Amino acid sequence: MSKNIAVVAANGKAGQRIVDEAVNRGMDVTAVVRGENKTDAQHAIIKDLYDLTADDLAGFDAVVSAFGIFDPAKFDEYSTSLKHLSDILSGTDTRLLVVGGAGSLYTNKEHTAQLSDSFPDNIKGVPLAMGKALDALRRRDDVHWTYISPAGDFQAAGPRTGHYVLAGEDYTTDADGKSAISYADYAIAMVDEIESDHPHDRERISVRW
Repeated sequence: MSKNIAVVAANGKAGQRIVDEAVNRGMDVTAVVRGENKTDAQHAIIKDLYDLTADDLAGFDAVVSAFGIFDPAKFDEYSTSLKHLSDILSGTDTRLLVVGGAGSLYTNKEHTAQLSDSFPDNIKGVPLAMGKALDALRRRDDVHWTYISPAGDFQAAGPRTGHYVLAGEDYTTDADGKSAISYADYAIAMVDEIESDHPHDRERISVRW
């Protein structure tokens, strides 16, 4: 049975790729955007994320948050946006899937060190903010969430190969020591997770080539 999904921040680079993948698989897709819908989604909700209500998102099988922001003054919105979406989906069967970051992936078996620990201070802002949002999401047992981290090298213009490796909370690399994935192949993984009969409920997973 075809899924009925909403993609929040659908006009962004990741959001558009996820919409494309879902539409091409026959899903009924609603783009949630603040202005003109620039995607191929069949429907659109023209609203700011923070103005969304429970009624707006009622009845969807899944809601994807592709929210991203790069203004240091607004990094807290990684947390506040997920809190708002979680609050309005609380207690429902609608899944919340999050386009995450790689910085919070663990680099030791004890899970005490993260990839972002090695980043220069001037680029730590986004991964730290995203990691804080993930920590808050982990405390939610009233929402069916899945957080999907991309590889370290997340390539907006990378090819759609149709292949990816599914991993867990640990930072992993290929045989050459590389950690990369394209937005297009990340979108495949996201839609696969939406379609899965055995979803990663209340888990963070990661994907790479």
